Amino acid sequence: MPDPIIRTRFAPSPTGFLHIGGARTALFSWAYARHFNGTFILRIEDTDVERSTPEAVQGILDGMQWLGLQPDEGPFYQMRRMDRYREVIGQMLKAGTAYHCWSTPAELDAMREAQRARGEKPRYDGRWRPEHRSRLGLVPPDGAQPVVRFRNPDSGDVAWTDLVKGPIAFANAELDDLIIARSDGTPTYNFCVVVDDWDMQITQVIRGDDHVNNTPRQINILRALGAVPPQYGHVPMIHGSDGQKLSKRHGAVSVMQYDEDGFLPEAVINYLARLGWSHGNTEIFSRAELVSWFDGSHLSHSPSQFDTEKLKWLNNHYLKAMTDDALAAMVAPRMDRRGVPVQAPGSPDLAAACGLFKDRAGTLEELADLASMLWIEPAHANPSLAEELAAQLRPEAVPALRTLSERLASCQWDKASIAAAIKEVLSAHSLKMPQLAVPVRLKVFGRAQTPSVDAMLALMSREVVLRRLG
Repeated sequence: MPDPIIRTRFAPSPTGFLHIGGARTALFSWAYARHFNGTFILRIEDTDVERSTPEAVQGILDGMQWLGLQPDEGPFYQMRRMDRYREVIGQMLKAGTAYHCWSTPAELDAMREAQRARGEKPRYDGRWRPEHRSRLGLVPPDGAQPVVRFRNPDSGDVAWTDLVKGPIAFANAELDDLIIARSDGTPTYNFCVVVDDWDMQITQVIRGDDHVNNTPRQINILRALGAVPPQYGHVPMIHGSDGQKLSKRHGAVSVMQYDEDGFLPEAVINYLARLGWSHGNTEIFSRAELVSWFDGSHLSHSPSQFDTEKLKWLNNHYLKAMTDDALAAMVAPRMDRRGVPVQAPGSPDLAAACGLFKDRAGTLEELADLASMLWIEPAHANPSLAEELAAQLRPEAVPALRTLSERLASCQWDKASIAAAIKEVLSAHSLKMPQLAVPVRLKVFGRAQTPSVDAMLALMSREVVLRRLG
């Protein structure tokens, strides 16, 4: 028997940027489809006209492109499917699985207040169902436009086996008749989602567990339409490192902000995959390995915690794995934005600089900052340079610096020869490495800590080094 056709979807609402939680949902849906050689669909749920913006739509598309989560179908836009939604609502009204309701907001408020007073769960009481409407003698008010409500089953349970949470069941008696079209005819979220999943033949829905309460209603609507519900998987939310709801201070920013901040998409994908899913104790894996392993099992039941420092650690791994030339191509525009003249005559080689600093950088931005010290004048890079030099430059090191300048003026200009010159000066002046290296670093680079002095100096031109040593 052939394997079933797998069709997953990511359906963001363009009312804001694509954030980390949404990106993880997209990743899990994408990886699941790829694992089973299925189809991954992108659907833009843009029915919230007041809050949806073209900029947010583009932000979603840009974020998906940057992460490498290209859909096989879509993007589809709900606002372009309004005729289809109205068609299905018409069919449901004829079939009696939906009905018109003229209850006003004030009447609904009074209804719920009375229910609370009686100790009951506040909910719509179904008074405009055809059988109740006749019994109560309700007459539609003149000129008022009704909403359309789904006629929820009165008895039994709606149940499913969740990919993450296992068996879940809701009593139908706890679910009231959901509005599926507003009085202006606009269909509601829960209804549009159902029709879309039905028409697009979605087989698995992976989403955040804030949607759990929507699921029984969506299943009941699908069954009323004669459709087979997809399999649902509700992943726990992402928290900050302090255990609180993820916010901007924790890293809940646009996915494209991570690009601007200098993270690599491979690192973000790797990190997101580990937020709510695991493959043993494996921390670092490729996109291909993720697809190979991601079969819907091993999804966590507990909220995961977002840790920017852990993401930086992982990003550093991917930076170190890149060739120096590839890094230089990514760092160059970041240097340009800083006004660093990397192409100026006599400038250090940017690829070599990236190779020297990449072990120390968590992001491309940090790498650009570190590499900049090879170009920027020390006094510009460090406003307190004079004070630091006064504190670090011991009297016995002053003649040693003069001797070093003399040696560097005549030695061959490569790392080994510079290292030999430094060793000679240390021996001649009976100094230890820090006594000479720290003042050299400050005078040439404006910083007390850098990679090895010989490697740093070898990247610079002899003329610049001698001028800065003074």
